[in-house]
Amino acid sequence: MEPLLIYKALSNDTRRQILLWLKNPEKFFNEKPYFQQGLSFKVGVCVGDIQVKSGLAQSVISSYLLTMQKAGLLESERIGKWTYYRRNEKTILEFSEYIQKEL
Repeated sequence: MEPLLIYKALSNDTRRQILLWLKNPEKFFNEKPYFQQGLSFKVGVCVGDIQVKSGLAQSVISSYLLTMQKAGLLESERIGKWTYYRRNEKTILEFSEYIQKEL
């Protein structure tokens, strides 16, 4: 875990919003297309769905997701031609413990 990368990732409102959406994806995204493909939100949420929800350009969202992945906040999985993102709860917990201990 690199705290500086996490701080940078969390400095953007949209990136924090994405983390919130991914914390409870069933609350913010339609599960039906996932179930129809034999998937669940355990695999993550498709980049396209995150992009539509945000209202930002696909290139911007891809950049945001990559920043969060490099910081360790997200994990990704590619299935076919789609990439799915989910929270990395281990890193989020470690960062929370770091903040409690260091700040």
